[in-house]
Parts: sequence; C-alpha cells; structure tokens
Amino acid sequence: MAPKWRELADKLAAQIRDGEYEPGQQLPHIRDLVEAGEGSKSTVHTAYKALEAEGLVTSSRGHGTVVRQQSPLKRLGIARYDKAKWRDGDEVAFIADRVASGRSYRRGDQTQTVSRVEAPPAVAEAHGLPAGAEVYARARLVKEGDQPTHTLTSYYRPEHVEGTRIVDPTPGPAGRGGGFRVLYDAGYEIDHMKEQLFARVPTAEEAKLLQLTPGEWVVELHRTTFTADGTVVEFAIGLHAASRFAWEYDFKVPDSAQNQEARQ
Repeated sequence: MAPKWRELADKLAAQIRDGEYEPGQQLPHIRDLVEAGEGSKSTVHTAYKALEAEGLVTSSRGHGTVVRQQSPLKRLGIARYDKAKWRDGDEVAFIADRVASGRSYRRGDQTQTVSRVEAPPAVAEAHGLPAGAEVYARARLVKEGDQPTHTLTSYYRPEHVEGTRIVDPTPGPAGRGGGFRVLYDAGYEIDHMKEQLFARVPTAEEAKLLQLTPGEWVVELHRTTFTADGTVVEFAIGLHAASRFAWEYDFKVPDSAQNQEARQ
C-alpha cells in the first residue's frame, strides 16, 4: 500500500492533468488540506514536494505552490529574428516566441539592468577586444506571468551604443523594435548570427533566479550577431529553463556543392 503522501500526490497530479487546477493557479494552502482531512502537515508538505520534483508545480516564498505551465514555449530559431518583426513592427524576439506559442505577453515581462563592465573573456574574444576592455552589459530577466523563463545578457562595444536607448535601463524592450532596431537606426543593420547551445546543471543561484525544480537543467545560449561586413555588434549569453522551451528551427537546407558549381 502506498504511503499517504503518495496517494495525495497522485490525487493532486490527476486533478492537475484533468484541468481542475490550471497553469498559474495556486494549490490550496497546506493547512486547508490538513483541515479537509487529507493528512497531516508533514503528509501534505511531502506530497507537494513530490509534485515539485515531478515538474508539475513550483513552490516559492510569497507565491505558495503554483501549477506549472505544461506546454513549453516555442523558442523560434531563424524566424524570431525576421527583420519584418522588429524593423517594420514592434515584435521583439521574446514577443515573437509568445505570439508563435499562442501565449499572452506584456512588454514589462522583460526587465533589465544596464552597466558598463570589464568584458569577460568570452565577450572580449567575440568582439575582438583586448583583455580589460569595457563593454556595456544589458541584462534581462524574462518572465511569463510570475514565472521566469530565461535570462539574456547582451554585450556591446561602447562606440556602437553610447547615447542610445540600449543603455537606458527602463524596464521592457529598448523602445519600438527593441535592441536590433536601435542598432539599425545607428547604422548597424544585423545581417547574420551564430548561436551555440550548451546543456548543463544550474548553479544554486541560477536555480533560485529561474525558480527551477530540483534536478532541472538549463540550456545556455551564446549568440553572436554580425553586420554584413562581419562586424560583431552584439554578443549575448542566455540561460533558459530547459523544460520551459521547445526549440524550433525551420530553414532552407544548404547545398554548398551546387553553390560552388555556380561560382565556377
């Protein structure tokens, strides 16, 4: 016979899957379930911890135990950077993901801090800067409702962004069209990018910031953004909760042999 906490955890899990508790909804307080005869305080607490370990809920001080969004956000690949979205409209990258996922959003879902810092080694290398050179770091925390989804810190050479909205710490994207539109208006039109992905175990600080469940990994993103002449105008490092995104790429398959023949 299963222990009482397991029976309660299975009962609540079934209710979550059946939609009785919807994503973002808070589960009853422990004392309410105790008073309803579902078990002792220790039993309910252990059941909630089991649900958290299974990825069905998140628990945090001040928010209680909340049902997680079960369908991950689409994290678009090439399509999220379509110039028509940010140059001609106001659909910055994280908003493009929300639109593609059929999810609501607020511009204030992205908060940020901006500081001038000594370039970390990877940043200096990407920008071709000497050790000790200074860059602007624009660090964003992006949430869906109250739940963080990812962080993204973009590093810029001061001469590219000094005096622009990119160095304005106002919460939300850097004005209409976001950072890419700011670079475009400053004469640095983005042309191509390189993205690298790394899966790893988060640090304790990262797990707390992203409200990760025990054992959940993160996907670290390195993005290098170039102009047509090869100038690096942004190097970004992102940290994504692995279970909260489905990475999607739709692209034309290259045929380098055919291209080589055409050049001959």
